Amino acid sequence: MIRPATMADAATIRACAQAAFARYVPRMGCEPAPMSADIAAHVAREEVCLASDPDGRVLGYAICRVQARQMLLDTVAVWPDHAGRGIGKRLIAHVEALARGQGLTAVTLYTNAAMTENIALYTALGYQRTGREVQDGFDRVIFRKGLGRARHGS
Repeated sequence: MIRPATMADAATIRACAQAAFARYVPRMGCEPAPMSADIAAHVAREEVCLASDPDGRVLGYAICRVQARQMLLDTVAVWPDHAGRGIGKRLIAHVEALARGQGLTAVTLYTNAAMTENIALYTALGYQRTGREVQDGFDRVIFRKGLGRARHGS
């Protein structure tokens, strides 16, 4: 199940970010940005959705927001013990559906160049690499996926 996050979820989301992104610290030489993100602010702006199991346990989360008339997928994270089960893909598909539902025609995202698994995943999901730049001190690869025209009345 995917649902909007509430403030009651903030500590769990922070813990998920710490666990999910810890493996990248040695590769990057620093903590990835999601490890220090202001989760409460994202939740307050209603930018966070959670994937949970039937018992309500959080399995992963995504942060997204409309930016420049496109959906920016800011973060996707899954607890390491649930990785590889399609949860991240379901969260990404949910964000794409949210974008379509708002009449947006693309999802953009970025990932650190050291996160090679993410680059492969986004490419496999149809995202096109559109650039690479240093943002906030992070070497980021930028992707975009066109969603086509939103359908109305179907």
